[in-house]
Amino acid sequence: MGRSRNTRRRSAVTVEEPVDGGLAQLVPDPDRGRAWTLLIDGAPQSHVDLDDPAYLSFDYQRRLGHVIDLAAPPGRPVHAVHLGGGAFTLARYVAATRPRSTQQVVERDASLVRLVRRELPLDANARVRVRAADAREGLAKVPDGWADLVIADVFSGARTPAHLTSTEFLDEVRRALKPTGSYAANLADGPPLAHLRGQIATAAARFGELALIADAAVLRGKRFGNAVLVASDAPLPLAELTRRAASDPYPGRVEHGRALTDFTGGAAPVTDEVAVASPAPPPSVFR
Repeated sequence: MGRSRNTRRRSAVTVEEPVDGGLAQLVPDPDRGRAWTLLIDGAPQSHVDLDDPAYLSFDYQRRLGHVIDLAAPPGRPVHAVHLGGGAFTLARYVAATRPRSTQQVVERDASLVRLVRRELPLDANARVRVRAADAREGLAKVPDGWADLVIADVFSGARTPAHLTSTEFLDEVRRALKPTGSYAANLADGPPLAHLRGQIATAAARFGELALIADAAVLRGKRFGNAVLVASDAPLPLAELTRRAASDPYPGRVEHGRALTDFTGGAAPVTDEVAVASPAPPPSVFR
């Protein structure tokens, strides 16, 4: 096994292929035997280690991994919906850490789905259904109260589409969730953080409990970056989320309660009528 891994490391080359969303590249990780980074038009989207699917490289994926870890007792199977597929990193993580879980992945880019299935195939034993569809349309097909987790990580041209930022979208999320289920979204913003503040206000209009996990510099509006929003109608495991985020290689801060309300600065919930896509990241983010 070790020999074949080493051979793969020496011989692996970048795979490039046009997909619906632009030019996809699968770039081999020089430090891990069968690991790859997916980029779309130069923007990193996912990192996958086929030998160790429980390994999460990107900081926002580790934070979403914490949410997954705390969604149920360790190892217990869950029902999970992933809006945005990428390279199926988080679906692979759930399958590895919570065997026998049942999952649905909704990814609009059918060409990307075919590329990932061919080059980075899912474990044949993983109970993962992949649907090539718009995230909101795919979510509408999830049965009422089915999901323990709904995870949104949807970007088009490095921006979250407007129709996935509204109260009406979150109404569909709540419909699909079990009463104790959790919603987690990967959000991206930079100064003055108007998008992030609006998304917190929008979630607060639909869920009873919220938390935000992000780098302190992002929360202070010092730089563009990712933040993970967690929402539920059940109590969130705030103490453990805080501990795990703080112990990451790139530590994150967890905001909740009054501090999170104050952070919104009076931002109003976003509706379909006024929704806009998240801001485009500055070119320096991907250099």
